[in-house]
Amino acid sequence: MTPFSLEGQVVVVTGGSGLLGSGFCTAIREAGGTAINADINCESDLEQQQYRLDITDPESVRALLDAIQARFGRLDGWVNNAYPRTKDWGVERFENIPIETWRVNIDSHLNGYFICCQQALEVMKKQGFGSFINMGSIYGVNGPDFWIYEGTHLTNSAGYAAIKGGLINMSRYLAAYYGPYGVRVNCLSPGGIAYPGPGQPASFVERYETKVPLRRMGTPEDISPSIVFLLADASRYITGHNLLVDGGWTAI
Repeated sequence: MTPFSLEGQVVVVTGGSGLLGSGFCTAIREAGGTAINADINCESDLEQQQYRLDITDPESVRALLDAIQARFGRLDGWVNNAYPRTKDWGVERFENIPIETWRVNIDSHLNGYFICCQQALEVMKKQGFGSFINMGSIYGVNGPDFWIYEGTHLTNSAGYAAIKGGLINMSRYLAAYYGPYGVRVNCLSPGGIAYPGPGQPASFVERYETKVPLRRMGTPEDISPSIVFLLADASRYITGHNLLVDGGWTAI
C-alpha cells in the first residue's frame, strides 16, 4: 500500500453533493477509501455512502457520528466542505449587507464548521488518529481585487473573508490542541473554481485568469488530489498547515 492510498479508511465529506464535494468523494474512493457524502440533500443510507447532515444542528452531527461508529467502528478523516449561504450571498455590496444576513451566514458556515470540529475531533481523539480538513480559500489569506467584478452582478462577500480567515486560524489552534492525541488538522484553500452554466460572466473569468500565473481558473480535478494527500499517510507529519491550491494567485 502506497503512502497515498486511503485503503480501508472511512472519510466524511460534508456538502459532498456539490461541485467540489462530489469531486472529493470520487477521489477518495479512487484512492481506496470509503467517502460518506454528508449533505443536507442526502438520504441517510451508509450502505450507499451517504447520510443526511445539517452542519448547523449538533444533534444531526452526533447522529451521523454515532451511525458511522456503529457501522464502521472508526473515523479516519473528515472534510468540512459544506457551503451554507443566504440567497443574497455575494450580491450585496459591503455597505448594503443587512446585519441579519451577516449573522445568518456567520452562524451557518463558521459556527457549523465549529460544531463538526468539536464533535468529530473528539471521536478522533478517543481513537488516537485521524485527519481533519477545513476548507479555506484564497480570500481567507488575501484581500480581493474588486476590479475583476466590475460590470457584473457579482461582488466578493465580506462575510466570506471573515469566515475563511477565521477557519484558517482556527485550524492552527485545533492542530496544536489535538496534535498530542495523534490527530492532524489542516486547511485546504482553493483559488477560483470554474462553474458550469451562466453563473460566471465571461468578463469576470477573463479578468480573473489574467491574475493567475497559470492563466486559468481551477477545476475540482485540480483540487481533489490535495484532499487525498492531506488525508493519506503521505502527509503524516503535516498539521496546522494551510495548503493553497490556486494556480499561483496568492504568489503575486
